[in-house]
Parts: sequence; C-alpha cells; structure tokens
Amino acid sequence: MKARQKRLMLVGVAVVGVGIAASLALTALNSNIAYFFSPSQVQAGEHPTDAVFRVGGLVVEDTLKRQEDGLTVHFDVTDNAEIVNVSYTGILPDLFGEGQGVVAKGRIGTDGVFYADQVLAKHDESYMPPEVEDTLQTAHAKGVVETSTESMPAASMPATGQTVTQ
Repeated sequence: MKARQKRLMLVGVAVVGVGIAASLALTALNSNIAYFFSPSQVQAGEHPTDAVFRVGGLVVEDTLKRQEDGLTVHFDVTDNAEIVNVSYTGILPDLFGEGQGVVAKGRIGTDGVFYADQVLAKHDESYMPPEVEDTLQTAHAKGVVETSTESMPAASMPATGQTVTQ
C-alpha cells in the first residue's frame, strides 16, 4: 500500500469509530431522558405510555394515604386543573407534605395510576421547580377563564370579536 492509501484508510477508520462512539453516547442519553408532564397533559393522554416520565404539581390536601406495609403511599397531584393519582413505595422526602410542590418520576399504569419510582419535594418555602410553577400558572389562568365564562349569563356573553370589561 502506498502512504496515501494508508492515510485514507486511517481517516476512514477514525470516522467510523467516532460515529459509533457518538451513536452509543446518544443511545445512552436517550434512555435516561425523563420528560416532564403536568397532570392536565397526563389526563389528556399526551404522556408516553411505554416510557418513564415526570409529573409534578401540588399534593392535594387530605389525599395522602399509607398502606399497612408502612412504605407504600397513595396521593393525588394537581395543577389546579386536573388530578393524577400517584402510588409510591419507598421513603418520602422529609419536606414532602400535603399542599406542597412535588415532582414524581415513574410510569403510568394500565389502571390510570402513576407508579412513581422517585419522589422529589421542594427544599424551602420559596422554591418550586420551574416546570411545576409554569404549569400551575397556565392551569390557573385556564381555570379562571373557564370559570368566568361559565358563570356569565348567556345574554351577557360577548359576540365573537368583542371583549368583556369588568
């Protein structure tokens, strides 16, 4: 072989090696990705059915129930628009509580219950994960709009293109 052919072969082997390494790295990253969904998105069926994802919101008051084994808990998570039932077996974070912000990582079961592998709670009084805060604000705005239009009498409903001032 000539020197030029050896260099081309070496470059070809290097390109193939880098391609294989990049595809292995992307495959490893893709299998560890867990997307975040709000309870409204979960109830709408926008979540993956065969993959791990995260759901977050506020723990609904008076829904925390422990089973007799002491480790399994059931609670509801809301974004102030929809509610998702969550089941978790394990030790909950110290700051976990009803009315507090929470993010749970796991899968949705065929029965519609979210089976969490991990539960994360906020760490102080002023912190809330940005995803949870955004979904709560969006759901609140949506709920306020829906509530205000539902409570208006039909005669006072604006025609298309008109605005309501109060």
